[in-house]
Amino acid sequence: MIFCVEDDSSIRELIVYTLKNTGFQAEGFVDSAEFFPALSQQTPELILLDIMLPGMDGIEILKRIKGSKATKDIPVILLTAKGTEYDKVIGLDSGADDYVTKPFGMMELISRIKAVLRRAQPREQSNQLSCGDIQLQADKHLVTAGGQEVQLTLKEFEMLRYLMENRSLVLSRDVLLERIWGYDFDGETRTVDVHVRTLRQKLGKSGQLIETVRGVGYLIKEQ
Repeated sequence: MIFCVEDDSSIRELIVYTLKNTGFQAEGFVDSAEFFPALSQQTPELILLDIMLPGMDGIEILKRIKGSKATKDIPVILLTAKGTEYDKVIGLDSGADDYVTKPFGMMELISRIKAVLRRAQPREQSNQLSCGDIQLQADKHLVTAGGQEVQLTLKEFEMLRYLMENRSLVLSRDVLLERIWGYDFDGETRTVDVHVRTLRQKLGKSGQLIETVRGVGYLIKEQ
């Protein structure tokens, strides 16, 4: 089941219709007053959440979802007409798993939903990862791109591995900084940009798989 919280009835109905016609169960809600009672009765696989809502806005709803032990692990994708860097960063930092800026195509939305659901499935950390012609073997600290071995520093290797484990998901600079360098790292997010740039250079043509999401962070494309 996927819950969609969207006050625009035409958008909400189209999303619910599309989800049902692509094999999902779905239910739509106008605002928090409708949404939270339903959430207390049923735990959805994923929540689509508009930011601009009457009453409690989407960010506040998101914080409440992520602040509850019962619902904190439910993946959330933000749907928003706001496209500023600030809004994207605030959403991701508040616990959103992804965001889609309006207007968006229904097939793009379905693709993003499937990617987030794959990421949400519990799994052991894989020793061998692949994306396009990039191959990574964690136990041997070995990376090849286009069949050629690529020499990476420890941080470059860890960043590539994390991007590949979360492929097709946007990872903010702060998330990457925290995950690769740790909570106590006293650097700036520019550190992430520098490492991504050198990583792309070392991967050659395969480096094009790492995309920049302006003002937010990076993702590596699903192949």
